[in-house]
Amino acid sequence: MSAFGQAAAAEWVKLRSVRSTAVTLAAFAFTAAALGWAASSSVGEGDLDDPLVAVAMGLLVGQLLLITFAVTVVGSEYSTGTIRASLAAVPSRGRFFAAKMAAVGLAVGGAALAVELAVFALVQAVVGDLAVEWTAWSTIEMLLGSWIHLTLLSVFAASIAVMARSTVWPLAILLPVLFLSGQGLGNLEAVKPVVQYFPDQVGQVIMHMTVPGDPQFGRPYGPWEGIAILVLWTAAALAGGWLSMRRRDS
Repeated sequence: MSAFGQAAAAEWVKLRSVRSTAVTLAAFAFTAAALGWAASSSVGEGDLDDPLVAVAMGLLVGQLLLITFAVTVVGSEYSTGTIRASLAAVPSRGRFFAAKMAAVGLAVGGAALAVELAVFALVQAVVGDLAVEWTAWSTIEMLLGSWIHLTLLSVFAASIAVMARSTVWPLAILLPVLFLSGQGLGNLEAVKPVVQYFPDQVGQVIMHMTVPGDPQFGRPYGPWEGIAILVLWTAAALAGGWLSMRRRDS
């Protein structure tokens, strides 16, 4: 096994051995499913006509738990001091950082894929005759985009935790910003020109919660442009995390 493979395997063992991993990911699954089910009961009534929106609503709230998971996985090593032992075992900080981000990405990616497919199947069953086609491009685009969004956003959050070398500050900043932005902050005219490009706002476009041209909630980009913007956010955070780990002591 290569040096990177060994480092990645060690990080995977850490994830599996921490009780909070299973608890947080299970909470994400329960939250996404419960909210998706609740929203699906309103499909066909009022303003909610698209079952995919019900799926997205559950995932968008559940993403807060994925953010918590990603930040905790990284930040806990700094708060407990075990980062010193980790760096002693893997002296190459670039390799260590890459292995940790890969472990977070794979864990979240696997959980997000399983949960979103389960929530989609649940919503389809609840809405009955209003169900969408599994093979329709809009369905595939939404599910694929949701998976990419949840995975990249979690890697973004994990990188922020490396830069902060903490669990508390990243959560204290990221969770309120993501929650408030999702509650309408991105539609205030004073801040909209900037906030509409924030990762969570991009995610709403990717997940078909908004569509270009909507006078109130629309954004000047579509789902795939949104994915490109999110890739840039994630790449910037990864670069910052790598430089932080390389230049500072544990």
